[in-house]
Amino acid sequence: MIFIELFLTFFLIGAFTFGGGYAMLSLIQNQVVTVHQWLTPEEFTDIVAISQMSPGPIGINSATYIGYSVPHALGMGPALSFLGSLTATFAVVLPSYLIVLWICILYEKFKTNRYFASVLKVMRPVTIGMIAAAAIILITPYNFIDWWSWALFAVSFAAMLFFKANPIWIIVASGAAGYLIYGI
Repeated sequence: MIFIELFLTFFLIGAFTFGGGYAMLSLIQNQVVTVHQWLTPEEFTDIVAISQMSPGPIGINSATYIGYSVPHALGMGPALSFLGSLTATFAVVLPSYLIVLWICILYEKFKTNRYFASVLKVMRPVTIGMIAAAAIILITPYNFIDWWSWALFAVSFAAMLFFKANPIWIIVASGAAGYLIYGI
């Protein structure tokens, strides 16, 4: 049944992702687009964009939208689509909750242990690599359709990197620029 598949898929994604929602995107894309083929790459990119613009963590938002979209695409209707949304969201959050609870218990017990500290230190570059992979995966012809899209990317990237611009203002400005450029 689709709800069991959604639960298991998002539980495993939640269990094996370190570094937050952006690091989670490459795992979600692999499972949802490649393995299960629930979404096309274009649909996944749209869900990531919507998740980015919505309040809350991007990984949880993505799970929520995907959990709704999959049953809906199978013709299950709004009530079961909502159940899919709850299932995927609960599944992706549950491992983090259990792991953080366990780490808190261990941390209090072993916080002065140098081996425990070294494990946490080693996870830092892995997290950065997963975030970079998530960003690189999104660089596709679907997302960069012309030179305007590359220009918006470059300006947004520079504003964040060099000027520490507020992401909300970048999203609002990019939306306005997209409206002016593409006349949607």
